[in-house]
Amino acid sequence: MKDKFDETDIRMLNTLQNEAGLSQRELAERVGLSQNACWRRLQRLQSAGILKGTRTLVDLSALGLDLTVFVMIRTRHHSRDWSQSFARHVTGLPEVIDCHRIGGDWDYMLKVVTRGMAGYDIFYQRLINGFEFDTVTGLFSMEGILENRAVDLNRLT
Repeated sequence: MKDKFDETDIRMLNTLQNEAGLSQRELAERVGLSQNACWRRLQRLQSAGILKGTRTLVDLSALGLDLTVFVMIRTRHHSRDWSQSFARHVTGLPEVIDCHRIGGDWDYMLKVVTRGMAGYDIFYQRLINGFEFDTVTGLFSMEGILENRAVDLNRLT
């Protein structure tokens, strides 16, 4: 699919990243297509797995979820079974909004959002329950300077 992108596809994707709530008619007008042509391109992008649904950004701090912690995990266990078990475990923890297996000095990085330090402590106890980690540390965000940034897809052309 990468080779079949054109500038119109990129304009559509850039527009949708910033304003996913646009109607199909509005999107077609913004990118200079007829509504039918826009629909066909959207279907093609969805079929190719490039468009994966729509989401609305929520101000989590306005809901009392005011603490963001980047949790760094190092483990001695690197088997596929352990990794799959760990992935299932963190998927079941609603405070985890991102989870990455990473290279370097750490094995995993989680982005966790909770209600204050007490909420983080409750999360932490559930995180370590049943798992043996070498090291777990939390990096506490004091301010989100740049979050949920849309990717500038113009660099693909």
